[in-house]
Amino acid sequence: MRIAAASTALPPHYYPQQQLLEGFRRYWSPRLNRLDILERLHSAAQVDGRYLALPMEEYPPATWGQANDRWIQVAMDLGEQAICRALRESGIAADQLGAFFFVSVTGIASPSIEARLMNRMRLNPRMKRVPVFGLGCVAGAAGIARAADYVKAFPREAALLLSVELCSLTVQKDDLSVANLISSGLFGDGAAAVIVAGSEATGAPGPRIVATRSVFYPDTEYVMGWHISEAGFRIVLSRDVPEVIEKNLGRDVDEFLADHDLSKNDIQSWVIHTGGPKVLEATQTALGLVNGALQVSWDCLRKTGNLSSASVLFVLEQFLKNKRPPPGSWGLLAAMGPAFCSELILLEW
Repeated sequence: MRIAAASTALPPHYYPQQQLLEGFRRYWSPRLNRLDILERLHSAAQVDGRYLALPMEEYPPATWGQANDRWIQVAMDLGEQAICRALRESGIAADQLGAFFFVSVTGIASPSIEARLMNRMRLNPRMKRVPVFGLGCVAGAAGIARAADYVKAFPREAALLLSVELCSLTVQKDDLSVANLISSGLFGDGAAAVIVAGSEATGAPGPRIVATRSVFYPDTEYVMGWHISEAGFRIVLSRDVPEVIEKNLGRDVDEFLADHDLSKNDIQSWVIHTGGPKVLEATQTALGLVNGALQVSWDCLRKTGNLSSASVLFVLEQFLKNKRPPPGSWGLLAAMGPAFCSELILLEW
């Protein structure tokens, strides 16, 4: 099993962080007494700018239904762009795709997005469809792992993973909680497609998926997720996220690598979900990483913000296209997300 391609797509509407801050300041100034708090939280995100699904003047949509309609429209457009690029770069023919995994946590649709894209793009009608909702930031890594499970059973085929996250359409206009203020400065919009090829499938060479591991942390539901009401998606984001990462991730990685006679010292490339500054700092601490080991993740955070499930796939694309490690070296792809949980993938380049 190998990753044959990872390709991304971004909306055309890019805004520097300062311009976004000015927009939020104008919108919330009548009700938010301490605008300096908003400015401090946006600055702490360490994001230079973000891409938005809609032009700034079209925010916020009047209702959750209108926001979700725009999510469907933009998800279709970005999803098609990312898939076309991934197919072109992978050397995999569309009729080799045996399964289509779609992950998102920022909108809902039935028929789901992958079904609509199968119609629009005239993809293989015999593909197995697996839409996944609710995994949040971990879903990019989990999607690769589930795609690997599929091609392990069907080695002559390839599996397609598509992530689309349009976080800007979920920002709650009447929520002045710290969690919502943080999310307004951290999360952005984008899409990514990954093609995972079976051991007998043709196509471009890429890192081999050696093993995967899912780890669930009991009784941590409060750490991250959504509170869903008639107003839409309201962010749940606990200050305990870095602590949960520091407490669990290092141990889980050590145990996972030990099962393959490896240690963290053997890993030359760390493909890690961007999260945010505190998440990346906690990851560095948990894994004992120094000397810029997570620089690609920091760079992606600065350029696009946190793209939820798509973030780790943006980091993967950078490794594949611009930072490809030496052949035969070991890599680890990892993300964490709601439940709380982690997903680990051992790669051999």
